[in-house]
Amino acid sequence: MYVSRFNFTPVTINLGFYTIPDIPLFYVIIGALLTGLVISYLVYLVRSISTSFAFRGKNKEIKKEKDEVLELTKRVHQLELENEKLKHESGDTPKDTNSL
Repeated sequence: MYVSRFNFTPVTINLGFYTIPDIPLFYVIIGALLTGLVISYLVYLVRSISTSFAFRGKNKEIKKEKDEVLELTKRVHQLELENEKLKHESGDTPKDTNSL
């Protein structure tokens, strides 16, 4: 309210080749504020999209690494069973209820 009450002085705006005469200073102030907000929002939006793509790439990488850990765990378990079999040489396959 204070800004609109005391800033009705007419000003001229020069935008390159365009000249806009006799616009109240109040409109120039509000226009500059809104322009700044729009530019800030666009910068935020670009940064947010960039971060989203970065997270998507990291999530795919994490999933791939988890799959690799699972495969290695299965392989370790198979080797443990084979090791037990070779230790006993009795021909009986050890029964593991926790096998994958």
